[in-house]
Amino acid sequence: MPDVAVFVFWFCVFIIFYSFGGYGIFLWIVLKLRGLFKKEASSSPKGKIATEPNICILVTAYNESAHVRQKIENSLALDYPKEKLQLIWVTDGSTDDTPDIASTYPQVQVFHEPERRGKAHALTRGMAFVKAPLVVFTDSNTLLSKGTLQAIVREFEDPEIGCVAGEKRIAESNSSGPVASGEGLYWRIESWLKKLDSRFYSTIGAAGEIFAIRTELYSEMEEDTLLDDFILSMRIAMKGYRIAYTEEAWATEFASSNPHEEMKRKVRIAAGAFQAMVRLSELLNPFQYGKLTFQYVSHKVLRWTLAPISLPVLLLSGIYLSFQTSVPGVIIFQSITALQLLFYLIALAGFLLQRKNVQSGWFFAPYYFTLMNYASFPGFIRYSLGKQTVLWEKAQRSDSFHEGFS
Repeated sequence: MPDVAVFVFWFCVFIIFYSFGGYGIFLWIVLKLRGLFKKEASSSPKGKIATEPNICILVTAYNESAHVRQKIENSLALDYPKEKLQLIWVTDGSTDDTPDIASTYPQVQVFHEPERRGKAHALTRGMAFVKAPLVVFTDSNTLLSKGTLQAIVREFEDPEIGCVAGEKRIAESNSSGPVASGEGLYWRIESWLKKLDSRFYSTIGAAGEIFAIRTELYSEMEEDTLLDDFILSMRIAMKGYRIAYTEEAWATEFASSNPHEEMKRKVRIAAGAFQAMVRLSELLNPFQYGKLTFQYVSHKVLRWTLAPISLPVLLLSGIYLSFQTSVPGVIIFQSITALQLLFYLIALAGFLLQRKNVQSGWFFAPYYFTLMNYASFPGFIRYSLGKQTVLWEKAQRSDSFHEGFS
């Protein structure tokens, strides 16, 4: 029994380390070694693009009247020729003033239907009206950096690029709420990893806040799709194109207003992750997809499956081994278990502090990490029971954009 526990313990250590840090370190080392023998093509992030093709910005919005004006004005203020910009808003199911406000802008084409059938359906409906060769998807509650479109077009100058993923940033203000600390750190790490992914071969998935595709590569998704941004971008990668990542195209949004709202969002994302793994099951074949399969499993699949399970199993096996004094190296098991208990105590402190709206990244980063992994379990249950719907209740954000935000 102790021998089995030792194997389980070290297996869990490997999975957790590799999923949340080791993979990134591996890519960094490989890229450094590759750079010794092959010089990477350097691209100037602010260099002039060769051409300025027509671009469509497509937004699907549901009851977003609080953000419509700022989003449209932000889109019109982007550094790109206005005559080459098509703006499409699909507002299916909205019961507030979202379609009416958007319609006051002559530059915007608004397509509204009273029935709400989910984002995947709205995207497909909106794509029928796209006239540009490139389409940018972005959320109505995010603001884009001024040079976003220039940066995206620059990446598409490479014919092997079928999708461009931008950078998601979490805005923090005095009213941002405690979740912003943990989510902000998560996205800074994720952005670093996406950058490494892109240099190695292809970024694994795009964030819905800001990404773009070649219009011709769009394929209609199942209407019950939960992670439309991930499914759409990865299916393009499965066609043989690469997903590029550029930090020069970034979108900013506020975090969820509190952990309860963030938990709703994470459970939905977790349910969508299991759905995505089923629908992208062919991508698990390394003989067909090679590098892409390796990156997909390392960056996403392990995080969605074995890593969340390994966390409690590691703790339990560590506690068991800590009392097996006859096991060689018992002090190692005791030390690692003690560090785990300390980590979860800090996470607990973060949970207690957030109830008093006290912000501290030292406490909320461990808390957010724990919450994120815990969400995998109810997410799996909801997906398995078919209880997760595309007509989700939106998570409340901690703040609204204000005039002059950039």
